[in-house]
Amino acid sequence: MKIRWSILIATCGLFVVVGPTFAQIATPHCYGIASSADGSKLVAVASYGNAGAIYTSTNSGATWTQQTNAPNQNWYSVASSADGAKLAAGPESGPIYISTNGGVEWMPTATSATFWTSIASSADGTKLVAEQGHPFMGPICTSDDSGLTWTSNNVPSLFWESVASSADGRKLVTVATTGEIYTSTNAGGSWLQQASTGLYWTSVASSADGVKLVAVWGIGGIATSTNSGVTWTITSAPTELWTSVASSADGSKLAAVSDDLDTSNPGLITSTNFGLTWTTNNGPDFAYWSSVTLSADGNKLAATPYDGNTIYTSQSTSSPHLNLALVGNNLNISWIVPSTNFVLQQNPDLTTTNWVTLTNAPALNFTILQDVVNLSPTNNTGFYRLTL
Repeated sequence: MKIRWSILIATCGLFVVVGPTFAQIATPHCYGIASSADGSKLVAVASYGNAGAIYTSTNSGATWTQQTNAPNQNWYSVASSADGAKLAAGPESGPIYISTNGGVEWMPTATSATFWTSIASSADGTKLVAEQGHPFMGPICTSDDSGLTWTSNNVPSLFWESVASSADGRKLVTVATTGEIYTSTNAGGSWLQQASTGLYWTSVASSADGVKLVAVWGIGGIATSTNSGVTWTITSAPTELWTSVASSADGSKLAAVSDDLDTSNPGLITSTNFGLTWTTNNGPDFAYWSSVTLSADGNKLAATPYDGNTIYTSQSTSSPHLNLALVGNNLNISWIVPSTNFVLQQNPDLTTTNWVTLTNAPALNFTILQDVVNLSPTNNTGFYRLTL
């Protein structure tokens, strides 16, 4: 039998800004925020001024719920699995807490009561990495069972400030306020120093494959890497007190927020071309943006101002791209987990409008953060597209 495949990689419109919008929650003073892959589920942790609450949203930040089962802590960092079910939160003083049901219930882990500056999670939530840092010089710890047990890694105790993970949890990158950048390719089993710049690194983010990285430093700029941290390039981003950075799954879309003491300077900027150019977003002016997160496709953004009582969200729609791969005689069609409800359609003839929506349910590939549909071969030509 002759197997014949024809694929149409369809677009669904130009990049159109739909937001921003604002979601109010009572005096949050939130310090950290994390997102599910599709951007629908968010978790934000509050510190200092709000008695240490944890908030979750299941509708992209339109409404929020304070999780009363979470202990009152000065929360500093939070991470989420791709489906938003598995969460991990680190306080300023106390053990790391984990949740397996989207934040409804929380359980303390067997970790020390030290300043947990940053936590990152694999897409499936099984691999976690957390670090103790400024103002303490602490170790980096990893877990391969969703936080039930932890191992202290063989890495120097430095003023660690931020850590990021690839989707499979194997490639890690961490930055210190004293200028060091370390990477791991075996889930923290061993670490390699990639740089010692003397820069005050404050945040780092990774693409799903761990190849494309972005890092920001206070009173400075934004740097990117396309080779898992071996070399870095300073981008055209303005000099600011950058506090947090986020990346889409493919690394093309980036967002950064700053400690914007001068409200005439950009407090929130984004890039859609791997950091080559940046756009100042018309978000509200705050003196201190603390954290930012992106959905896997980079089209949903959420940011927390520490000195305000809102969580800032925005949404945009861009043209999705289909990827294809032959697996045996079958065809795998995949696309980055979308923040919009696209459907896959098939048409045997482009000269007609007979597009039919496929009933094959896509499966989430946690390794690459893509939805995948597996199709069996036929003798007919088929064209495929994503559409709203």
